[in-house]
Amino acid sequence: MNSFCLITTTCPDEQNAKSIIHLLLEQKLAACIQMQAVQSFYHWEGKLCESCEQLLLIKTRSSLFQKIEALILKHHPYTTPQIIQLPIEQGLKAYLQWIEEETT
Repeated sequence: MNSFCLITTTCPDEQNAKSIIHLLLEQKLAACIQMQAVQSFYHWEGKLCESCEQLLLIKTRSSLFQKIEALILKHHPYTTPQIIQLPIEQGLKAYLQWIEEETT
């Protein structure tokens, strides 16, 4: 298993996104989180939907995925939020070391 990963989730608004961001950083579950406005298009409960959301890009250690998932589920208003883990195959050694230091 890779040591580092990028976890993505989307939030319905900036307030919810910042709340989750602050919790993750305060609990040292992430080293850095970027937030970006996105438009999402999807099927939900038989309907075609379009939403303006905030995409979170969470840089962390792979071993913290379950804790991050639990935190997001606890504080997220969606019934089924996007929570996806992507492995970081390579990266600047100093940056990856910084992620490790910030999440321990």
